[in-house]
Amino acid sequence: MELISAHGLTVEQRLHDVSLSLHQGEVLGILGANGAGKSTLLHCLAGIQEYRGQILLQEQLLDKIPERQRAQQVGFLPQSSQSAWALSVHDVISLGRLPWGDDNPDAVLQAARAAGVSDWLKRPVDRLSGGQQARVWLARVLAGQPRVLLADEPVASLDLRQQQHVLRLLRDYAASGCGVMLSIHDLSLAARYCDRLCLLHEGRLLALGPVVEVLTTANLQQAFGVDAHIDLHSQPPIVIPR
Repeated sequence: MELISAHGLTVEQRLHDVSLSLHQGEVLGILGANGAGKSTLLHCLAGIQEYRGQILLQEQLLDKIPERQRAQQVGFLPQSSQSAWALSVHDVISLGRLPWGDDNPDAVLQAARAAGVSDWLKRPVDRLSGGQQARVWLARVLAGQPRVLLADEPVASLDLRQQQHVLRLLRDYAASGCGVMLSIHDLSLAARYCDRLCLLHEGRLLALGPVVEVLTTANLQQAFGVDAHIDLHSQPPIVIPR
């Protein structure tokens, strides 16, 4: 079942005729060099970037869906988030309930536990490290219980252990009947946790499909300008630039 899909998505000088879809139960990884269009793609799907083309959210045109209803269905985790006030961790997570018009304590606590931040609920979020804050903002998105979760580099500021934790969490979230689309730079982690991959190059779709079809020597040479050894049969899979 398609949850969200893009058709001929174009943003001047940043995206060119990109089409893809996210299915229920799936983790779709967005790959590409810096400036390839990964964040722009996610911003379009989240409804916060103007574009040409069509985006369908469960067969409805995204730009025709009322903003609040759209926010109930699509959760977006940006690369970095900051609070203008010294809010507590609990209050930040509760912001995820705004589209629903409630503070649903069960949903807030469940999200905090899932992200591993339930011990910090009374702490000011601005007193946490960057990696800790990243997990709080993830909990905020989870608290909204979206069917589609879009995450822009969700593990970029995390240590190795927390990277594994967050990616397993997103994997489980998709398996619960939702869909997750995330941008990620670590190709080995992408191979391990994603069902399919989308590789962008200079704003265009270079490859889209199963991991073994996207992570090829030729594709990585074109997208990143590197020669890489790819062992997709190891556990976990590894991609090593030569």
